[in-house]
Amino acid sequence: MDFEVWPEAIELGRLFAQQGYELALVGGPVRDLLLHRPSHDLDFCSSARPEQFEPILRRWGRDGFWDMGRKFGTLGAMRRRADGTEVKVEVTTYRSDTYDPDSRKPEVNYGDTLEGDLSRRDFTVNAMALRVPDLEFVDPFGGANDLAKGVLRTPVDPRQSFDDDPLRMMRAVRFVAQLGFSIAPDAAEAITSMRDRIEIVSAERVRDELTKLLLSDRPRAGLEALVESGLADIVFPEIPALQLQIDEHHRHKDVFEHTMMVLERAIALETGPDGPVPAPDLTLRLAAVMHDIGKPKTRRFEPGGKVSFHHHDAVGAKMTRKRLKALRFDHHVVDDVSELVNMHLRFHGYVDEPWTDSAVRRYVKDSGHLYERLNRLTRADATTQNKRKAAIFAHAMDEMEERVRELKRKEDFDAIRPDLDGNEIMALLGLEPGPMIGRAYKHMLDYRLDNGPVEHDVAVAELKRWYAEEVAEGV
Repeated sequence: MDFEVWPEAIELGRLFAQQGYELALVGGPVRDLLLHRPSHDLDFCSSARPEQFEPILRRWGRDGFWDMGRKFGTLGAMRRRADGTEVKVEVTTYRSDTYDPDSRKPEVNYGDTLEGDLSRRDFTVNAMALRVPDLEFVDPFGGANDLAKGVLRTPVDPRQSFDDDPLRMMRAVRFVAQLGFSIAPDAAEAITSMRDRIEIVSAERVRDELTKLLLSDRPRAGLEALVESGLADIVFPEIPALQLQIDEHHRHKDVFEHTMMVLERAIALETGPDGPVPAPDLTLRLAAVMHDIGKPKTRRFEPGGKVSFHHHDAVGAKMTRKRLKALRFDHHVVDDVSELVNMHLRFHGYVDEPWTDSAVRRYVKDSGHLYERLNRLTRADATTQNKRKAAIFAHAMDEMEERVRELKRKEDFDAIRPDLDGNEIMALLGLEPGPMIGRAYKHMLDYRLDNGPVEHDVAVAELKRWYAEEVAEGV
């Protein structure tokens, strides 16, 4: 095995050895090395305490140093290679993380040996190490063998491992998504029986694992493992609830299956880095997962054996906002995903009857910066197996997008404003700022969307006509 891919690791090992300290590359970088995957963020553990190795790390990391993890025994540094590549390292004193039964934060206890440190890691595939600078491979729990088999197994009894750090249960399903591995039967059984223990972990840490899962190459496999384990019942209950609902098209055994299909289709519609929706896109993927979560609450059994889910878009949007807030997602993500869920059925009316230009303008204006994602979510949601219907839908979407491109060549959608601004409206109506001015402004914006740009005198006449009607009605 060629370990020279990390000359910086060997150099750092020599610096530690000169001071009499042990240093070993551990965890993900060692796993990735065996999988022939590139890695420039290197994790190490050491016999030295932070105050002892800080001077070494500062000397090595000529381009950066950080100590946000000092209370956990971790310090970091960075240097740039001649080609501009950044190599980041973090060094942690041999340790163990354990949770107090009543605390959401892990406690840190320092250890004395590399083998002891490895025994406290989450899975055997992450419990391998490479001592530096001597390049001695250390694998006390058979991680290389499990890596070859694609199995996630804990170094110690899984119940003890998950009890020490319940977040490891979430990491297990995340690795299913990232690495395509399966969870060993005893570990899977332990997760199911101990799933309530995840409640002790902070929402932020759970959110981070979910985010990594969704941005992986196999998010469907990870979500299926999340549901099968029972963890989803606690951290994301809206998702397993979909298994109870029959999709209205009767094309899928349940809405969960349909949702997984929509997720995969949405991912396939992501673009390269220069496109409008560069992969992987968290907002689009979350929207795909959550677009139908309003169905359980809106299911109605209609005459003739049909099932309806009226307004599941609006209901789902509210549920989405509540769940993402509980998971402490950034408010921009909360707003964007909720709006995509709210609008995911908007286009369907176009298939039955093509819209007027004003309706197309409204669609683009209302979707705003989410326009490209909304179209991809809409396309992904069209999972009908009827080839004729699928072709009609795709043609309608193609046609609408071409009309948008044509309209954008004529006018700047992003800058659409009423033909009269607030100051002009107040001057023309002789009114002070207040609710009436706001209503007049909204009316003129609607008029602009319906009619496109108009001459100034035409806009003035429309404003006065509208205001006269309002006054006549005593509003």
